[in-house]
Amino acid sequence: MTGVPASAAGGSARAKATAPAADVSDAPDVPGASGAGVSSAVTGRSSSSSSGPATGSDTDGSAGKAPRGKKIAAAAVNQASVWNIANLLTMLRLILVPGFVALMLADGGYDPAWRSLAWAAFAIAMITDLFDGHLARTYNLVTDFGKIADPIADKAIMGAALICLSYLGDLPWWVTIVILGRELGITLLRFIVIRYGVIPASRGGKLKTLTQGVAVGMYVLALTGWLATLRWWVMAAAVVLTVVTGLDYVRQAIVLRRQGIAARRAAAQETTEENQA
Repeated sequence: MTGVPASAAGGSARAKATAPAADVSDAPDVPGASGAGVSSAVTGRSSSSSSGPATGSDTDGSAGKAPRGKKIAAAAVNQASVWNIANLLTMLRLILVPGFVALMLADGGYDPAWRSLAWAAFAIAMITDLFDGHLARTYNLVTDFGKIADPIADKAIMGAALICLSYLGDLPWWVTIVILGRELGITLLRFIVIRYGVIPASRGGKLKTLTQGVAVGMYVLALTGWLATLRWWVMAAAVVLTVVTGLDYVRQAIVLRRQGIAARRAAAQETTEENQA
């Protein structure tokens, strides 16, 4: 029997024992690597392992590439995110506004068939309003475009419906002025106090939006009889909620501003004391 030197056999056994098995399993994960390339990569790691424990040059290099790749991928996603589903729904609402006005005023504005089509456009706009914000928050699709376009689309479809109804004599102008004045005023108030914080949407505000949508939708339809009476009460409830929630937002804005000013003064005083010390 041909013998193998004991020193060589021992060295081979030690090399096999010290060679990390994970290197072979990790090799196929290298994209586009040929067999020779993978073999050399594995060989390089084995030789380094045989001389001693793996140093930071190999592990840190592979770990350092992953975050950079993730950052590049995240940047690419952010650049393309303007075309996400939430923003597309917002764009659809904006497109529906002129279509709704055209349907609402078609044939003098009193044809039941055209009013039904106008109601369908309004209903689609209100339904998409419920979904786009939820999708954006749930799937991290919030973009600068969405932050600006979403409230504009909301106010545009509701304002168009109210103005058309008042223009046709179906809804008193004072109702339109109260609702639109409140919406525009609260939006402006949010921008004024944004330096101190954000006024969160309340349950009352969400209920107000839902009631407004139902009431305006009932007015868009050519309803008669007891349904026409019912829509009046629904609109009355919407007006009450509009005023009450508007006053509550004003109260929150005042409190938020006071807290923000107090926090700034405390921070400035602390900084002054540290400088003096």
